[in-house]
Amino acid sequence: MGKTRLGDLFPSHSDASRMALTPRLWPGSPSPGSSPLVNLNRYATKKSLAESLLDMALFMSNAVQLKAVLDRGPSSYNYFALVTLLSISLILQVVIGILLVVMALLNLNEVEKQWRLNQLNNAATALIFITVMINIFITAFGAHRIGLLAAGTPL
Repeated sequence: MGKTRLGDLFPSHSDASRMALTPRLWPGSPSPGSSPLVNLNRYATKKSLAESLLDMALFMSNAVQLKAVLDRGPSSYNYFALVTLLSISLILQVVIGILLVVMALLNLNEVEKQWRLNQLNNAATALIFITVMINIFITAFGAHRIGLLAAGTPL
């Protein structure tokens, strides 16, 4: 049996720093030389598509609510407030949808377009926040009750 040196048990400072710079491989992860780059443009396109689908679902819900409010007529509970809020929400959702389509068409990998994409993303986020707040007021004013009454569903 040979003698064990202290350096064999504890790596030197240079060995430790080399180990820290070496990427850790987890089970199932590709080797460091073959790791694919993240395609930011594809990621942004998928994100925009998901947002568009959620926006479409809210748009359809608001359109059904607006139809129910209009069917009940001006004598219904909070008629003018609901028609106004639902109309504003629908218009904002169309604008958001247009912004998301424009964002999906621009290439995030092109550096000169990244600033514009960031501005469009900020605008879309702000409009989505405003739309959510408007829909909270729509719920507070009771559009869901009018929709249920128009559908003949008991409260």
